[in-house]
Amino acid sequence: MKNNSNRFVPFWLAVCVVVGIAIGTFYANRFSGNRMGIVNTSSSKINALMRIIDEKYVDTINVNDLVESAMPFVLSELDPHSSYIPAKDLEAVTADLKGHFSGVGIQFTIQRDTIHVNSVIKGGPSEKVGLMAGDRIIEIDDSTFVGKKVTNEEAMKRLKGEKGSTVKLGIFRHGEKNILHFTIIRGDIPNKSVDAAYMINDKFGFIKINKFGETTYPELLYALAKLSQEQCKGLIIDLRNNTGGYMAAAIQMVNEFLPDNQLIVYTEGRKSPRENYYSNGTGSSQTMPLVVLVDEGSASASEIFAGAIQDNDRGLIIGRRSFGKGLVQQPIEFSDGSAIRLTIARYYTPSGRCIQKPYEKGKGSEYELDLLTRFEHGEFFSADSIKQNKDEVCQTLKGRTVYGGGGIMPDIFVPRDTTGMTSYFRKAANMGLIIRYTFDYTDQNRSKLQEFQTTDELISFLKKQNLLVKFASWAEKKGLKRRNNLMLASRKLFEFSLYGNVIYDMLGMEALVEYENKTDPTVLKALEVLEKGESLPKGKEATTDSEENSQDDETRIAENNRTK
Repeated sequence: MKNNSNRFVPFWLAVCVVVGIAIGTFYANRFSGNRMGIVNTSSSKINALMRIIDEKYVDTINVNDLVESAMPFVLSELDPHSSYIPAKDLEAVTADLKGHFSGVGIQFTIQRDTIHVNSVIKGGPSEKVGLMAGDRIIEIDDSTFVGKKVTNEEAMKRLKGEKGSTVKLGIFRHGEKNILHFTIIRGDIPNKSVDAAYMINDKFGFIKINKFGETTYPELLYALAKLSQEQCKGLIIDLRNNTGGYMAAAIQMVNEFLPDNQLIVYTEGRKSPRENYYSNGTGSSQTMPLVVLVDEGSASASEIFAGAIQDNDRGLIIGRRSFGKGLVQQPIEFSDGSAIRLTIARYYTPSGRCIQKPYEKGKGSEYELDLLTRFEHGEFFSADSIKQNKDEVCQTLKGRTVYGGGGIMPDIFVPRDTTGMTSYFRKAANMGLIIRYTFDYTDQNRSKLQEFQTTDELISFLKKQNLLVKFASWAEKKGLKRRNNLMLASRKLFEFSLYGNVIYDMLGMEALVEYENKTDPTVLKALEVLEKGESLPKGKEATTDSEENSQDDETRIAENNRTK
């Protein structure tokens, strides 16, 4: 009997504990006034805090708004790239990488509180109904849309919409007395990743990529096929100012240039076991001479691409040190339509280096100013000013030394070109006067400019128009004091910018890229490397150690990875 009664002792103790907690909680809530029964965990404290504020705060407050304000702050305490995206912004944030969006199919700028149509996308909804470059949109859905309410965000909101939906536009057009009205059925508008793909001379091709989105890989395949038909013997891939995108797209694209079973990248995090990504040997351009261009604006997926090419000694990297983003974000959506991008891992190039530049948690503003700090330290102008992390030394397949902890350092450094830069030009550019003037000039002379179908024809015409003098007179009326000596010192830079903007307005992005490349020092250096047949990196100098010379490349990389 004694043993049987002892069996029930734990049970009765548990009952007493539960009853005690219930009674204690009841009286605590009833009589304590300021105390609440809160489980001592951080997540419960946050929920309880919101409840306390909602129930007891002196003024009326919207708890949902408070949560919306708190979310970005919480994530900013983790790292510079974990972020919160409110529901109202999610579509706009993700659309850029989707490769298409639903809209009317125009490119526009806002000038003097009015939407000006810069160009009409070929085959798009607006072209089909007769919209033209130079049109002003002054009404949307029978409501006047001019004045201070015309912002880029509001214009995008009204012009975009679900595929198949309609929008009615009121158009002012030069030469027409009355307002023209068009009803447009919104459709899918391509959002291209490849800005240009053309033969830069009779032997070598050039491809400029602005992001790594859902359609970037198919666009690259199309560009490679096009250049192959034109007997391309070598390739320049321009990733300057490409801030990245999807890692999967970068992996697919690198695969086109690597032989079978080459490590492209690997990822690893506290809760994310190491995952390796290898080439599969199906690439169409495995032996094509290759040069990749990067600069301080090249980040994330751009650095995965450049790092894989560099570490596998597949081609040369030319330009300036890249941004240095080596963190992998996973998108996680909430039921209200908002989302977070949470850093879950770091990625590592084949040699084992993480190229993420240093950061301190909670100091995002300092991180964002890093490029300005680099500029002030002279890193854009001299390779000697760049401090590499000597604690993160790695080696490429051929034994070349590369460094982690701060972006991709190019194999050939090309400084930023500041020829002709003066305070007068800088002020004109910063005030947006060059862009505004060229838009007005293009708009007023559109019928004449449309006669020229090639860049060379258009440039030949523009050189006879004395645009710089006309610009200086126009800019003075806008508040920029004319400085003749400085204007002449910056003459080439002014004309380059003025002509380039007109080319873009009239002939599009690829024509602009072709024009800029003719004098671009980084592109010219890349061409020089290809012409000399020096795009394949050379290994480190021969050593007297025969065993080291015979060491297998894969073994070297594997050993290096194990030490990181």
